[in-house]
Amino acid sequence: MIGPTGAIRVMVATKPVDFRKGAEGLAALVREAMGADPFSGAVYVFRARRTDRIKLIFWDGTGVCLYAKRLEDGAFRWPKIQDGVIRLTAAQLSALLEGLDWRRVHQFRQPRVPVAVG
Repeated sequence: MIGPTGAIRVMVATKPVDFRKGAEGLAALVREAMGADPFSGAVYVFRARRTDRIKLIFWDGTGVCLYAKRLEDGAFRWPKIQDGVIRLTAAQLSALLEGLDWRRVHQFRQPRVPVAVG
């Protein structure tokens, strides 16, 4: 996985964007469409109309990073197309980038400790 892990904020734009946009164009979309600060350290995820392409932008402290990926086989799993933004965990982002169904990734749950045998 690239960049940050752990307690990061990941914001996913659910509506497809024009994939000719570069880092500056996507940063403008973060400001205008998402109402967020592209220099906050959060990871912003965008999709193309074709679901086999994804772009991420994030501020690493020294500059805006642009990450692009195209799956050779299959498609990224996306929520229904609608206006808005959804949040993912770092683990869900990692699954998304691998082409897995990120909706199946859940937070670790502490197992129940039995109070009695049997």
